[in-house]
Amino acid sequence: MKGCVVIDTELCKGCELCAHFCPKDVLSLSEKLNASGYRVAAFNSDGECTGCAVCAMVCPEVAIDVYRD
Repeated sequence: MKGCVVIDTELCKGCELCAHFCPKDVLSLSEKLNASGYRVAAFNSDGECTGCAVCAMVCPEVAIDVYRD
């Protein structure tokens, strides 16, 4: 089963909790800034995401949705 992470970049505050807790290391902090000036998280779709949704559970801003194929 493969997962897909969708990040609402306007809600993201770049805390990196999602990247820290991702067991497959498919999330990282990007260079992109949102309208509030925060560097936002990015999903590497070429990675091995399993759709575990740990990232969504630890996100304090509820900025992450996880989908599974």
